[in-house]
Amino acid sequence: MAELGKKYCVYCLAEVSPLRFRCTECQDIELCPECFSAGAEIGHHRRYHGYQLVDGGRFTLWGPEAEGGWTSREEQLLLDAIEQFGFGNWEDMAAHVGASRTPQEVMEHYVSMYIHGNLGKACIPDTIPNRVTDHTCPSGGPLSPSLTTPLPPLDISVAEQQQLGYMPLRDDYEIEYDQDAETLISGLSVNYDDDDVEIELKRAHVDMYVRKLKERQRRKNIARDYNLVPAFLGKDKKEKEKTLKRKITKEEKELRLKLRPLYQFMSCKEFDDLFENMHKEKMLRAKIRELQRYRRNGITKMEESAEYEAARHKREKRKENKSLAGSKRGKEDGKDGEFAAIEHLPGFELLSDREKVLCSSLNLSPARYVTVKTIIIKDHLQKRQGIPSKSRLPSYLDKVLKKRILNFLTESGWISRDAS
Repeated sequence: MAELGKKYCVYCLAEVSPLRFRCTECQDIELCPECFSAGAEIGHHRRYHGYQLVDGGRFTLWGPEAEGGWTSREEQLLLDAIEQFGFGNWEDMAAHVGASRTPQEVMEHYVSMYIHGNLGKACIPDTIPNRVTDHTCPSGGPLSPSLTTPLPPLDISVAEQQQLGYMPLRDDYEIEYDQDAETLISGLSVNYDDDDVEIELKRAHVDMYVRKLKERQRRKNIARDYNLVPAFLGKDKKEKEKTLKRKITKEEKELRLKLRPLYQFMSCKEFDDLFENMHKEKMLRAKIRELQRYRRNGITKMEESAEYEAARHKREKRKENKSLAGSKRGKEDGKDGEFAAIEHLPGFELLSDREKVLCSSLNLSPARYVTVKTIIIKDHLQKRQGIPSKSRLPSYLDKVLKKRILNFLTESGWISRDAS
């Protein structure tokens, strides 16, 4: 009955019912943890006497602020359970601790206090020597989910599946690469009377088969990465037009065809990045040449470049007019008849002789030509100054007319060849 009542420290008279230290050599000597740690002595009791820890079961190891209010008795049962059942068997551990604790509470308390808490930080080193490598991690290990998870099937119709011999649920084809690879292991069997040479020979057959499977899968991955199946079916043209941010030139198309053997060593994204960087390099080199030309002509600010370009165009136009002045006299009569369709239209007097020939051959009115020319030159100057612009050409200008006018302006020196 005495154990059921309150207990007090014989030295400081503090209540020690939850936890106390009892001397095994002196009668009725019980000390609180503070007095015991300070080495308190009273009467015949000495600090070097033997002692016994008396726990009422209500003492908390982590303090009253810890979540869940786990008592020292429950902590001891938890440590016994983790040693007996092993980490992860939370249901058996909860049954061992008591009915008052659920498996979720047992798991959260152990992980938070003994692993991620101060005790775990002090006992578990950051780098564990000779630690077993987890090959199932998602970082590209041999058994990682990124490698073992099958790819989604191709998005093709049933008729196209039959044409290719494709089985979507297995992601296989009726005729695979190295179709007879399975014959290497189809007749293998392990016998108890096999000697070492026969075992090594069978292992070599299995290794050869695994290599063939890896090569087969590698080819499938390349076909999937570069969309070779949609290309074979003629489906990738519209998708390429949507994804490409710029128009591919004829030279780049030829270079892509020449570098096709490198597909097996580079991913599709790496291959596209290569050509994108090559295009950026080309544009930068052209910009550098333009800036060097400006510098040679004494231009040090971008604001002065527009004036310089306008002056250069005027000089070239004067040279052009002088060169055509002689031929103009001899052909004036013939040209009057040639320009009869447009000579009475507004804006005719603003055109040069070559522009009149161009408008007459294109059957384009002078006013419309001047409008298109102004828009193209303005966009060109804004791009050279680094100002983003969106060209808004008239609706009556089709691709043929635009190309003819661009070629004419380039040959006349109004715009550079890079812009055209």
